[in-house]
Amino acid sequence: MYRERASRVPGGYVWSSLSTGNEVRVLPDGCMDLLWDGHEILVAGPDTHAQLFHSEAGTTMTGLRFAPGYAPRVLGVPASEFTDDRVALDAIWSPTRVREVTDAVAASEDPSATLETVALGRASELDTDAALVEEIAALARAGHNSTTIASRVGFSTRQLQRRSTAAFGYGTKTLARVLRMQRALAIARRGNPPADTAARAGYADQSHLARDVKAMAGVPLGALLG
Repeated sequence: MYRERASRVPGGYVWSSLSTGNEVRVLPDGCMDLLWDGHEILVAGPDTHAQLFHSEAGTTMTGLRFAPGYAPRVLGVPASEFTDDRVALDAIWSPTRVREVTDAVAASEDPSATLETVALGRASELDTDAALVEEIAALARAGHNSTTIASRVGFSTRQLQRRSTAAFGYGTKTLARVLRMQRALAIARRGNPPADTAARAGYADQSHLARDVKAMAGVPLGALLG
């Protein structure tokens, strides 16, 4: 059973999942998460391909999902340090700080709310590039290519690549591709046929949609919808 709600952290979501014991396929979405499994806090990095997870039935996982580009403000570490990886929080924060946070989450009746409080405290002073990162993400979501995005924000393509890798874990080309797939899935789940989905989501054609989904999700679009 999976539940989520909008977070107090701007653009984020908090969620909880009760495992049925089945393997779960987690798709790339441009986001990073703080995860609480009842024992430790992990950082789930931005993915470029699907990740498969299995946990014992009855296990509860709680998470705080950050909007693309937001997590580095909280963690104090570039997103590229976590790309396609899961890292224990004690690998990046001091043992004392991690112990304080872990104890607070463990003692809380609502672990997700405690994760939000921690994140809001760490990001209370937003970095000066916050608006820039949000603009880059918005342009990528709208389907603009790297050259156009660089021009819009006043960067060279090389500067854009460096800033995007730090903020999102990869460049804007990959970010736009991930966000386009998520947009296509949302359209397809509303009952739209593949050809219509491809056109609405910004793919060249249905074959382009099929190739992209299979490459990132590891399974065909139909398997995800089923």
